[in-house]
Amino acid sequence: MNARTQAKPQQEEDDADLRLARLAAAIAEPARARMLCSLLDRHARTATELATLAEVAPSTASAHLAKLREQGLVETLAQGKHRYFRLSSREVATALEALQVVAGTPRERFRPSTPNRLRQARTCYDHMAGAAGVALHDHLRVQGWLKSSTTEDGGYDLTAAGARALEDWGVDVEGARARRRRFACACLDWSERRPHLGGALAAAWLDLAVRRGWVKPDLDSRALALTPKARREMPMLFAEDAA
Repeated sequence: MNARTQAKPQQEEDDADLRLARLAAAIAEPARARMLCSLLDRHARTATELATLAEVAPSTASAHLAKLREQGLVETLAQGKHRYFRLSSREVATALEALQVVAGTPRERFRPSTPNRLRQARTCYDHMAGAAGVALHDHLRVQGWLKSSTTEDGGYDLTAAGARALEDWGVDVEGARARRRRFACACLDWSERRPHLGGALAAAWLDLAVRRGWVKPDLDSRALALTPKARREMPMLFAEDAA
């Protein structure tokens, strides 16, 4: 083994040490640590909200968030005119969880300020939002029925099993595919700060939910009232604690 070959593993080890040191330094600053820990509940937050949680000025929060993005600890989500921040990966969350166990620190729960009737279920243009919309998204993902699209960045497609399951429910999957718009995608929910299902498939789901009498649209707002029939026939999606 020549000197150049021996030097390469040493250089990679040194680089790994430096990357770890930079990550540790990014987490070690108290305001940044509070921001990261507040995102462990999987709810995205704005820079203003994170500034309040970290007890720093908005301009200072922006500098901290830039540092966290630079180290790959958080990522930005754009939703309309708003920008939200969330942890960049499950691995980041796992590392933070482990550090919290060592530190013995408790976590505060996310407390949305949205009125309950809108938070539970509402329309987001032509699809379902709120806790019920998030529950649908999460259920399809947990069951392995939604997969990341290979042709559309940020989009979803259904697996064969997922298509059969939704068709069995009564969703017009082929009709949704034929529409000239995104078939399915994650749409960040403004009350839950987690993704609900968007796109043509989600619109077809809302159409089914109305036809089956699972939800009743409010005449004067975007609220959707969940019916006893919904909780009886689809408890995994419409129970109070489904999301």
